[in-house]
Amino acid sequence: MNSKRSIGSVILLGMLMFGKVALAQKDKGYLKVDANPGRTGVFVDDKYLGPSANFRVDRTYPLAPGQHAVRLSEPRYKDFTTTVNIEAGKTTKIKQAMEKLPLPEPPYGMLKIVKGNHSKFTGVFLNDHFMGHVGEYDNSLQGQLLKAGDYQLKVVSPEGQTILEEKISIKDNQNTVVKLK
Repeated sequence: MNSKRSIGSVILLGMLMFGKVALAQKDKGYLKVDANPGRTGVFVDDKYLGPSANFRVDRTYPLAPGQHAVRLSEPRYKDFTTTVNIEAGKTTKIKQAMEKLPLPEPPYGMLKIVKGNHSKFTGVFLNDHFMGHVGEYDNSLQGQLLKAGDYQLKVVSPEGQTILEEKISIKDNQNTVVKLK
């Protein structure tokens, strides 16, 4: 009898928790972006959410219902902006092939960022322009080729917290490595 009561209590608790989750999901809508290239940054109401895809799988972001300004940004492409209406419990999809920008002439320097214990989706901004996420800078084969010069580097978590903000200098044919703490 005690085990039946315990099982019943667990089932009841599970139903209550599922109901709360279902209600919470009704308070949110979702944005799914299918952008080419997939590393394109997704901004909603000027807040960086993360890349449009991870390993070619489109990511879905929860949003409050209502109208939102969406900007897709990738450093080698023109920004794309649109407005979407998010409905509670529904997913709004955007499909966009980004338009390439002309390549700058060499020589270049290389910016590399060691992410430490931060999310690979942490955003990288140079002179207030989105340049990708730290997962694209954090290994021996990746980094950002840049013209020599001084840049204002800002690194922002997907939650909107500024992790680092500093001036950096890029030199031709040299690597500049920034380590996040």
